Amino acid sequence: MASVQELGDALAGLTLVQAVELKAYLKDKYQIEPAAGGVMMAPQNNAGGGGGGGAEKAPEPTEFNVILDSFTDKVKTIKVVREITGQGLGEAKATVEGAPKPIKEGVDKKTAEDVKKKLEETGAKVTIKPAG
Repeated sequence: MASVQELGDALAGLTLVQAVELKAYLKDKYQIEPAAGGVMMAPQNNAGGGGGGGAEKAPEPTEFNVILDSFTDKVKTIKVVREITGQGLGEAKATVEGAPKPIKEGVDKKTAEDVKKKLEETGAKVTIKPAG
């Protein structure tokens, strides 16, 4: 078998056509594909159970639900809920009295924070949870 230095020199001397052929060969024969940046990566084999890979980071949520948990000033809270949701007086009153209740669902983080701030200004307790 060739030394690592010899292999490196051979790879560095490849033409573009040869490099493409090498890529196809490694993919077909060994399921090895280059990662971003041109580094060759071996396939992940999770069948063995155990192993050396670290846990993948879960994707950060992009949608959130704003939940009204409780309130101290019912009238102010109803006014803010009407403003936020566009509900009529009766609907907003039922929403507030039914706490804990979702006020906004599936909104981005900034919107969720804004809604929470408005409700907390009335003395309400609010929770933001990832949607889903």
